Amino acid sequence: MKKLKLALIGCGYLNEIVANALKDGYLPEYELIAVLGRNYDRAKAFAEHFGCKVCADINELMEMKPDYIAEAASVKAVKDYTETVLNGGSNLVVLSIGAFADQEFYERVKNTAAKNNRRVHIASGAVGGFDVLRTAALMSPITASISSQKAPGSLYYTPLYKEGLLDITEKKQVFTGTTKEAIAILPTHVNVAVATALASAGPENTIMNIDAVPGFKGDEYKIEIQGDEVRTELNIYSRTSKVAAWSVVAVLQNVVAPIVF
Repeated sequence: MKKLKLALIGCGYLNEIVANALKDGYLPEYELIAVLGRNYDRAKAFAEHFGCKVCADINELMEMKPDYIAEAASVKAVKDYTETVLNGGSNLVVLSIGAFADQEFYERVKNTAAKNNRRVHIASGAVGGFDVLRTAALMSPITASISSQKAPGSLYYTPLYKEGLLDITEKKQVFTGTTKEAIAILPTHVNVAVATALASAGPENTIMNIDAVPGFKGDEYKIEIQGDEVRTELNIYSRTSKVAAWSVVAVLQNVVAPIVF
């Protein structure tokens, strides 16, 4: 059977997990053909390690004619490359979902994908339950919220950090607002919230609360959906960011699976 050609945008820790998953036999239907990274030297080392081509820009990547491209780079990369990817005939798996908090960009991507008969797959990252969220949203109007617990130190280089946050001795709320507002402040920290919002009430109508918790490690999210027909709570804890990369592997498996979960 002819294998699907897979390319990667981003050559960091998360796409290393994806590439190793392929190498370890989790994705036998694919072959890794190319990688594009912000740092060419790092991308070259990645390519040499995994036996694929390093590309200097998105046009060189698209010349390889990948069937699927998995992104684990940045919101900027998604905004810069998505339409080129779709117009070039590739499907895209996205981790930096925060890009889609921009409603105009989101609609443009939907139209571009439809025009080219391509798909953008939104990986679940560190959350899940998208099937339940979408089903609830179809059945009746809903309200949606997502609460996140983070270590104070993880917020150090963000606008949410305030003097003394590292010294707190009890949980402290550092943000409350819509997921659209959250992604504007924390473009690399709340992709999962935007994914949840897109699957439910929308980025402008989904409330996000972020608490700093002393001694906390990892990420924890609580999603609450309230509707006339369905009410649900989802609690997800992840010790590391590995779960995001494995969610990409799960998407790629579902693409080719005879039975889809």
